[in-house]
Amino acid sequence: MTNDNAGRPRGGGHGSRENDGRGSQGAGSRRNAQGRERNRSSTPSFTASTPSERTRKADPARLVAFEVLRAVSGEDAYANLVLPSRIRHHRLDKRDAGFATELSYGALRGQGTYDAILARCVDRPLEQLDPAVLDALRLGVHQLLAMRVPAHAALDQTVGLARAVIGAGPSTLINAVLRRVSAKDLDEWIAALTEGETESSAIAALTYSHPEWIVRALRQSLVAHGRDVSEITALLAADNAAPVVNLVALPGLGDLSEAMEEGFTPGGLAPDSALSSGGDPGRLSSVRDGSNRVQDVGSQLVARALAEAELLPRQGSALEPDGERWLDLCAGPGGKAALLAAMAGQRGATLLANEPAPHRAKLVKQALAAVPRDVWTVRIGDGREVGEQRPEGFDRILVDAPCTGLGALRRRPESRWRRKPSDVGELGPLQRELLASALKAVRPGGVVAYATCSPHPAETNAVVVDALRKREDLELLDAGAVLDGVSLTGNLGSGHEKTAQLWPHIHATDAMFLALIRKKA
Repeated sequence: MTNDNAGRPRGGGHGSRENDGRGSQGAGSRRNAQGRERNRSSTPSFTASTPSERTRKADPARLVAFEVLRAVSGEDAYANLVLPSRIRHHRLDKRDAGFATELSYGALRGQGTYDAILARCVDRPLEQLDPAVLDALRLGVHQLLAMRVPAHAALDQTVGLARAVIGAGPSTLINAVLRRVSAKDLDEWIAALTEGETESSAIAALTYSHPEWIVRALRQSLVAHGRDVSEITALLAADNAAPVVNLVALPGLGDLSEAMEEGFTPGGLAPDSALSSGGDPGRLSSVRDGSNRVQDVGSQLVARALAEAELLPRQGSALEPDGERWLDLCAGPGGKAALLAAMAGQRGATLLANEPAPHRAKLVKQALAAVPRDVWTVRIGDGREVGEQRPEGFDRILVDAPCTGLGALRRRPESRWRRKPSDVGELGPLQRELLASALKAVRPGGVVAYATCSPHPAETNAVVVDALRKREDLELLDAGAVLDGVSLTGNLGSGHEKTAQLWPHIHATDAMFLALIRKKA
């Protein structure tokens, strides 16, 4: 199990020059004999100069991180969509891109803990601060408490950033607040924040920077899927670890040789996959042409499991793989659809990719562009209508249902602060209606894969159980066994009562849920 410290909002350092916080100095320069960071209040070098003597320009890597936070908090943007474009716009090299990535994602992941710390260091409620000032403070706190950035550099560069992009006025406030923050290290702040607190969920929420309701929901999820509740600290820690970039070569179309030349390593769980801990995969020509795709390995395994699930013969004829009709009922933005279409093309099958939103349907078409055009079709429409319009018309159907995304918090760091407990209940009816539509649309002997990027039992087991109760012509396949069969390890240990649940802290994937439901012949 991961130790407690590992899951706190810490990040790997990115080295460059001492004066801007990317120096190659070891972390030991600020650690005592036990390996803990020294209290920075005893380090006067960064407090000697006044704000007027500090840097007056924005370091490009930090500017990128600031622009990402502003887009996320001010425009409800997604960091994983904004960050690559800002890196390219500012033409960051690989090292600075890595620094900007850790700073952006780290500040977003740690926002709950950092805001609790800032609330003790600011003389007014945080909601009364200019949002841009608050974002700059979050960046400063992450550098001070969770990155191998010298304290003087973190302070100087944050004040310089504020002067350059916000104005000279807030610099005094930012300087004073960050000096107060620097008086303790992260462990000391956690101890101060949790002193006197007896509720374990509240302590975990502050320690691992998750909303308290999500901590409780994840505990419940572990138990519901046959895991021990004591794994919660390892799960929360995994949510705060910088995710590895997962790449998949579309079967029969992609090739990983370019990725390997650029430092990727072979993936250990899924065929035709590769891993990388840094860099911008969008720089690879094979990613730009769509033959290789960035896709979490959990999603890869779900798509492969549907493709390999055992069908029963069509009524009145022997089962023939050629001519199978596949459906991705909720296809946007198209990652799983592209992998399914590539596999369908190899088998003489066809794929219908359904997406209700026109702008997302456009993304699906872009994702499918590398696959021969005669293999796939994109439909723009409500997936809940497909069952009535195309009854028993498909052999294999994927229902990658809209969900809270609690299984992808490490890749979508802002989502933990956007989701509300009520979202679980609000999404439930839609999830059930989509699954019911798919069960009407699948032929006798065909298979429906119900998947969510959430382990929450209300979005996973409860939806499947409700569907099975309403019909007598359905049976659950052993999804864990099928996942084992399509993985490279063959021993994921993911099955529980014939459904399967992947976990970040066990499989290093998103927390993907999978149920394989076959309609009896």
